[in-house]
Amino acid sequence: MGELFSRIEHSRTADEVVLQIEGLILEGVLAAGDRLPGERELARQLDVSRPILRDALKDLETRGLLVTRPGGGTYVGDVIGQVFARPVMDLIVSHPKASADYLEYRRDIEGIAADHAARRATQEDLAMLAGIVRRMEAAHLGGDFDEEAAIDVEFHSAIGECAHNIVLLHTLRSCYRLLSDGVFHNRLLLFRQPGARELLLVQHKQIHAAVVAGDPAAARKAAAGHIDFVGRALADADRSGGWRRVSQLRLAQRSDARATAAGRTEIQTG
Repeated sequence: MGELFSRIEHSRTADEVVLQIEGLILEGVLAAGDRLPGERELARQLDVSRPILRDALKDLETRGLLVTRPGGGTYVGDVIGQVFARPVMDLIVSHPKASADYLEYRRDIEGIAADHAARRATQEDLAMLAGIVRRMEAAHLGGDFDEEAAIDVEFHSAIGECAHNIVLLHTLRSCYRLLSDGVFHNRLLLFRQPGARELLLVQHKQIHAAVVAGDPAAARKAAAGHIDFVGRALADADRSGGWRRVSQLRLAQRSDARATAAGRTEIQTG
C-alpha cells in the first residue's frame, strides 16, 4: 500500500502542508478519528522540515481539524459534527413524522449518490466496495446482527465516497451519524424482522452490481427501492411491536382475572 501523504514538490511551506491535509479531509480520505503518522514519518512523507510541519499542524489544530492527544498522537477532529442541536434532536426522537421525513431524505440523497457512483467509481473504489460486500456476506452467514448492521452503514457511506462529490460525501456522513447513534430507529430492530436480513443483503448487492456495471439509472432505482423497503419493514416492526404489547397486556389481564376468580371460588368453598 502506498503512502497516504505525497511529497511537496515546490515551495515547502506550512501553507502547502495545510492545503494537502485539508484536501485529504475534504475528500474523505482522512475521516474523523483517523490518526496521522508520527511527526518524523509525516515530515519524511511530505518532505518538509519538522518546524514547518509543526506550524502546519498547529494551524489545523487551532481550527479544529486536528486534535492532539498528549503522548497519544495527532488525530483528525470531529469534522462531521452534529446536524442538529440537542434540543432539536430531542424533538425529532419524540415525533414519529421525523423518522418518515428522514427516510424520505435518505431515499433522495442515496439515489443521487448511487447515480454518481455508477458514473464515477474508479477501479480502487470498486475494489473497496467488493471488500465491503464480502464482509457483509460473511457477517450474514455468521448470523452476526451487530456486525451486519455496522457494515450496512459502512456500505452506504462507501457509495457516497464513490460519488466523488465533497458536499454529498459530508452530508451523507452526517446523515449516517444520526443512524449510527440510533436517533431515528434501532437498526437491529430492522435486522430482526423475519426475512429482512436476506432481502437487505440482496438489495445491497443490487446497488453494488449497478455501480460496478456503470448503470446510473439502475443504481438510483436500486437505492430508492432499498430505502422503500426499509421504511415498510420498520413500520411493520413498529406495528407488530404495538400488537405484541397489546397481546401481553391482554394475557396479563386474563391471568389476573383467572387468579381473582380462583380466589373467589376458594373463599366461597372454604
